[in-house]
Amino acid sequence: MNDLLPLYESVQERMVAAAKRAGRSPEEVSLIAVTKTHGPETVRDAVAAGMMLFGENKVQEAAWKIPLSPSCARWQLIGHLQSNKARHAVRLFETIHSVDSIKLFDTLESAARQAGTRPEIYLEVNVSGEVSKYGATPEATFPLVEHILEHAHALTLSGLMTMAPFDPEPEHSRPHFARLRTLRDELEARFDITLPHLSMGMTGDFEIAIEEGATDVRIGTALFGARPIVKRPAADADTTSGML
Repeated sequence: MNDLLPLYESVQERMVAAAKRAGRSPEEVSLIAVTKTHGPETVRDAVAAGMMLFGENKVQEAAWKIPLSPSCARWQLIGHLQSNKARHAVRLFETIHSVDSIKLFDTLESAARQAGTRPEIYLEVNVSGEVSKYGATPEATFPLVEHILEHAHALTLSGLMTMAPFDPEPEHSRPHFARLRTLRDELEARFDITLPHLSMGMTGDFEIAIEEGATDVRIGTALFGARPIVKRPAADADTTSGML
């Protein structure tokens, strides 16, 4: 028996219950299985259990892992992206959750045009104001969206992402998730656009996030346990370092 199956089913049940509490359809919410530091064998087990959407934090880790994983897996970048990794990111990921500046957008747009790819992007917003977190301030998202709407051709802006401060009490995350939803509504009204995706909520607070409107929850520990230290095989490490 696949050991991940009961864990996946448990998370799904919690997602469904949270959506119903909020009067939402469970089909509105997608689970992104976060495989950071887990190897391709974990991805294979996850696919066998029924998971298809995977999140990675680092481009370099994804570059060696994705070719060794099932081809049916779909990949999204949920971690901070450095501009010098943009040309690889647009080839590896169908969605990039961490656009937080005009400079990064411009770099990704140029890279996607050159690669002939059309990834979706979310704006990462630091709604909590924590200095340790990446993301644009809520106020900075307005000129950022305006710039994107004027210059996007290869990239499609489809949502917002945030991370709530770590807190052992999930309920404390609620105001941060509510603020992202409100910001999304403000951006839609200001620019007459639709931003259908809200990426928010992780293992400790994903139920609260769903109650506040999350459409994408990023879950790792509840599915895969504590993160191991994974080392790339020597051959893969050499190949990846050459590519990146």
